[in-house]
Amino acid sequence: MNHLTPQKIAEITGGEYVGNESSRFARIVGAVRDNREVKAGNLFVCIQGKRVDGHSFANSAFESGAACCLVERRLPDATGPYVITESSLEAIKIIAAYHRSLFGIPVIGVTGSVGKTTAKELIAAALGMKFRVLKTLKNLNNELGVPLTLLSLNEQHEVAVVEMGISDFGEMSRLAKMVRPDYFVITKIGYAHLEALGDLHGVLRAKTEAFAHMKASGVAILCGDDELLWNYDPGMRRVTYGTNERNDIIVSNARPEGTGAITCDLSTGGLFSGILSEQQGSRPDVFRLRIPAYGGHIAELAGAAAAVGLLLGLTEPEIAHGLLAYEPVGSRANVTDTGMMTLIDDCYNANPNSVRAALTSLSAIAGHRVAILGDMLELGTQSNELHREIGVFAARCGIDRLICCGDKASFIHDGYITAGGMIGGNDNNSESESKAHYYPTKEKLIADLPALIKKDDAVLVKASNGMKFNEIAHFLRLRNC
Repeated sequence: MNHLTPQKIAEITGGEYVGNESSRFARIVGAVRDNREVKAGNLFVCIQGKRVDGHSFANSAFESGAACCLVERRLPDATGPYVITESSLEAIKIIAAYHRSLFGIPVIGVTGSVGKTTAKELIAAALGMKFRVLKTLKNLNNELGVPLTLLSLNEQHEVAVVEMGISDFGEMSRLAKMVRPDYFVITKIGYAHLEALGDLHGVLRAKTEAFAHMKASGVAILCGDDELLWNYDPGMRRVTYGTNERNDIIVSNARPEGTGAITCDLSTGGLFSGILSEQQGSRPDVFRLRIPAYGGHIAELAGAAAAVGLLLGLTEPEIAHGLLAYEPVGSRANVTDTGMMTLIDDCYNANPNSVRAALTSLSAIAGHRVAILGDMLELGTQSNELHREIGVFAARCGIDRLICCGDKASFIHDGYITAGGMIGGNDNNSESESKAHYYPTKEKLIADLPALIKKDDAVLVKASNGMKFNEIAHFLRLRNC
């Protein structure tokens, strides 16, 4: 197999190699943009950021074993070889596309307005029973993270699961040109990035740009509970999953086991009688899954993992066993028993779809349920009403105490009260009754938390990542109120 070298990088990017001849053909293994993550043989990508200039860390990268640096200007004091290009970001995408072309393994792309990271992890867990899997680490799903993921591919990998996140038109096309997925999973079309995408139809159009960069033999794996996806024709073979009986893979009987796991049944008859009948010959029975995770949405996304697994030849027992290895990533429905409360840290990101799912899962927990909610960002002209609808939903699904913080979160608070929630404060009502509290700043909210959170409460913390609600979750985790 061909492999990357500084010389090859200069050739495919049209860049200029600077360095000694002995390093020109050194093998490059993987790429990073953070000099603290450099390992021997890595390509270090120097990005000129708003606050930090990666070029300043080139020699530090060489000290850690970098084989080459990708730069945008000459480095007079460089202690190792580098390739000069007009744009490091554009060059790394060219390099990633080339590197991807060297591998004939199945590549699964994953996107969606909600649940894409969870779906990626579930798919990787299922496939791990049979294959050596490369998956996107954390949420490196953008135009820099995706190429870094692809450049991690090596001869040991048998399948790759790549998360692909976007916020504007054209981004998915640029990602798909690199990834060229054989299978493309879309979890749901939801209210996300509306400032750029306009409405749900715009979100659908942006997400589905990927299909133009797939082979005719590719497979689209779509959430069939989503009406836009159900009615969408990808121009290729498609498999649908979800709770609706019209789907190829039907998820049913989802039941939480406290906050530690969820079980569900999967029927794959539609899939086998359609796409895989020639290979399998008969329809399988319904089979049971248990996933060690919190949240009702997990069961539905397990349908996507099962679809990918079956298409790649896994048996139902292999899929079920593989999903037992699932672990949540970061602040995504991460449940902790602090000794004082059950803390559900789901503050990585938020949009109306994901907040509704989080509130639904919270409502299934026994005891006193508290939701700490913040702004959902980038919702455009619909923002106020979408926030208000979340408040109404929180009241109707039985959230006992609602604590809101942020400019737009005031509309969540208003919606909750309108739907029957009660304003919190110095009242004489019992603690079992619903209460709503609004704070314009996190500082005031955190100061009041010891009085708001009681022993054995189940507490959800959720907002868009830009709200930095991880500070609230951190306080709750350490202080125990």
